[in-house]
Amino acid sequence: MLKEQEKLINSLHVVVNLCSLVCAFFLAYRLRSLQSGVLDVYDYLWVLLVILPVWLVLLHYFGFFSSQRMSTMPRLLLDLGKVHAAGAVITSSLIFLLQPRDFSRSLFGLTILFSYLILGGVQLATRISLKFIRRRGYNFRNIVLVGTQQGAQHFIKLMEAHHDWGICILGLVQPQDGPYPDKKHGYPLLGTLSSLIDICKKHPVDEVIFCSSKEEFKFNVEEYVEDLEEMGVTVRMVLNLYYRFNTRKDLSLFHSEVPLLTFYPTTFDAGQLFLKRCLDIIGACVGLSITALLLPFIALAIKLDSPGPLLFSQTRVGENGRTFSCWKFRSMYIDAEARKKELMQLNEMKGAIFKIRNDPRITRVGHFLRKTSLDELPQFWNVLRGEMSLVGTRPPTPDEVEKYENWQRKRICIKPGITGLWQVSGRNEIRDFDEVVRLDLDYIERWSLSLDIRLLARTFKVVFAREGSC
Repeated sequence: MLKEQEKLINSLHVVVNLCSLVCAFFLAYRLRSLQSGVLDVYDYLWVLLVILPVWLVLLHYFGFFSSQRMSTMPRLLLDLGKVHAAGAVITSSLIFLLQPRDFSRSLFGLTILFSYLILGGVQLATRISLKFIRRRGYNFRNIVLVGTQQGAQHFIKLMEAHHDWGICILGLVQPQDGPYPDKKHGYPLLGTLSSLIDICKKHPVDEVIFCSSKEEFKFNVEEYVEDLEEMGVTVRMVLNLYYRFNTRKDLSLFHSEVPLLTFYPTTFDAGQLFLKRCLDIIGACVGLSITALLLPFIALAIKLDSPGPLLFSQTRVGENGRTFSCWKFRSMYIDAEARKKELMQLNEMKGAIFKIRNDPRITRVGHFLRKTSLDELPQFWNVLRGEMSLVGTRPPTPDEVEKYENWQRKRICIKPGITGLWQVSGRNEIRDFDEVVRLDLDYIERWSLSLDIRLLARTFKVVFAREGSC
């Protein structure tokens, strides 16, 4: 999903740059009016209409509508200067061909000047804001580098010189057995290539970058790409490792000089992802308001029924292996986790999930809370924090994830949800975890905002009809 979020940000860049150009024109018009008296703006709007398409095309050509994570500020300002120089020549030629009656050279020149200053200021403000955000530990991508000293060293030097890129190197994986030739950079050696899949299971990995040639690896690249894609991990390669895979691919340049081929595990629309997050925030606010109204009654019932805290927090696994504290109203006795091992032989589910009917660990009030799904109301806080979504796959526990097969790990390549396809498909009737995963993967492959809305509607029906509750 990282790629789709990046596309959304790039779309916002288009809007911001467009607004900046309009502001530059009207600022130039205002200054020109102060110098020469009030001018009729409608006589000069055609200048703006000529400038806008030319500038948008040039900004796109020079890469301003794509990710600037790995570009330096001097390089951006230089490219911005090229945009305005080329734009001035092209626009002047168009104006010469049009030969308008009313044309103010000073207005045109001021527009170009203010455009450069405003767009440069926007780039600088964006860079400063991202630095501030990343210093607080956000907007980072966790990557693992696979390669020899020569292959990985170039990437490491670039990343160490640019901490503001928001890239965190979790460690290195060497292609073959034996001592790693260079450990001066201080990054841990996570293992050899044969343990790459296990490494990605143990760490919250967003991307794996292969930095060596096929000859250096001497292994079947296809197998690793297929396994990582199956797990929901993004794969990047130096371009000379190109092979044909049945995944979505994208060609890009790393730091404008190293060609990369990227394999994405899923395809999402960036605009719909933005709307999904908006829906999550609105839904979480509404859900927390309802929770606040019901809180006194639920708290009283829980306290009178059994000793223990009101809320229950459990470590769950979220997007790409990130762990978080998932909150619920307590529906079990306080020794429930300790008794789980005693009840494992009664597990009615086949696979990496635990579930039994008439669980003796559930309190009397807990049965009611689960039957009405009221126990999950505190998870709206997880949604508001961005750890969960209203709709998604249910978050597993770390011990369950350890038992996953590679293809099953793809269910955690997106944010977990309060409800999902499994919840509205008769979850109490499903006894095979593989079937649960197939439903989750079906949701991932078919995801759209309209599907989320339909699942939310079906969830209300299931809850009020008390179908599939536990």
